[in-house]
Amino acid sequence: MRFIDEARVFVRAGKGGDGAIAFLREKYRPFGGPAGGDGGRGGSVIFEVDEGLSTLLDFKYQPRLVARDGQPGRGKQQYGKAGADMVVRVPPGTVIFDDETGDTIADLVMPGSRAVIAQAGEGGRGNMHFATPTRRSPRIATPGTAGVQRWVRLELRLVAEAGLVGLPNAGKSTLLTALSAARPKIAPYPFTTLAPNIGRVFVSGTGHQDEESFTVADIPGLIEGAHRGQGLGIRFLRHLARTRMLVFVVDAGASPAAAFATVRREIGAFDPALLLRPALVALNKIDLIASKEIAGAASELQHDVGLRVFPISAERRIGLEPMVKEIARMLSDSGGAEAECRN
Repeated sequence: MRFIDEARVFVRAGKGGDGAIAFLREKYRPFGGPAGGDGGRGGSVIFEVDEGLSTLLDFKYQPRLVARDGQPGRGKQQYGKAGADMVVRVPPGTVIFDDETGDTIADLVMPGSRAVIAQAGEGGRGNMHFATPTRRSPRIATPGTAGVQRWVRLELRLVAEAGLVGLPNAGKSTLLTALSAARPKIAPYPFTTLAPNIGRVFVSGTGHQDEESFTVADIPGLIEGAHRGQGLGIRFLRHLARTRMLVFVVDAGASPAAAFATVRREIGAFDPALLLRPALVALNKIDLIASKEIAGAASELQHDVGLRVFPISAERRIGLEPMVKEIARMLSDSGGAEAECRN
């Protein structure tokens, strides 16, 4: 399945049905008075989160979403049938913007969450409502109102607790594979990963459903100028919006301090608030340097960046358990802080 995280869609809610002009014509009541019913309400366009979805691909093939119109009223005071709502499924983390104004219409995260994106038109009133003592046979009815129509822009922002960030080929995808059941494409050249991937990490490593776990997103490699869109950087960076902490992945054999500085600078230029989140550094590919140099390299990097550094080899699966436990601890602490803020 192709990963699509942007889409532009036209939505139109249904028009309300017109009110009817009708009069009773019964055997013993040839002039029975006005009996035109109201028109039915149109259908709204509603977006609903489906946790089974992970891409906006369907909107590339269905760029127009139109709900049904309400039916007109009828004689004998019969109301028109309401138009059915159009319920559109979207993946968790979908943000909907008004394409013309740029205003946020809805931010849908939790499974089952709903938002009305285009409000239906109301049905018109039949002539039975307009009778008065002096106007017993009104030939007046109101039309149904039009439903809202507009172009909207959809952005998918992945919902994960920790985000793996680093330069291309730092080993983020290999690390995600080592930590979880996710299987992103891996190759020994830059920009292998062209879309974010998510995996669930179990703290004890057994994969039992009742054990402590967290989700990790592998964000495609960032380069200098990513916050200005270089290398599709903005599209990648926005997926960090919902993460609660960052894991900087740097190559132990390729100027790790400089790599960290580059990535941190790009994240800060995109959104300074991201740099306030808890973070640690995974000093990856330690299997490619001399074992006697590992401790010194980790200590030096920790001094330079001011964050805790974990020397690891994602490919050889060395040093992962202490880092996983620390990520879980930091997420637990940050969750408690968020709860206090909400209270």
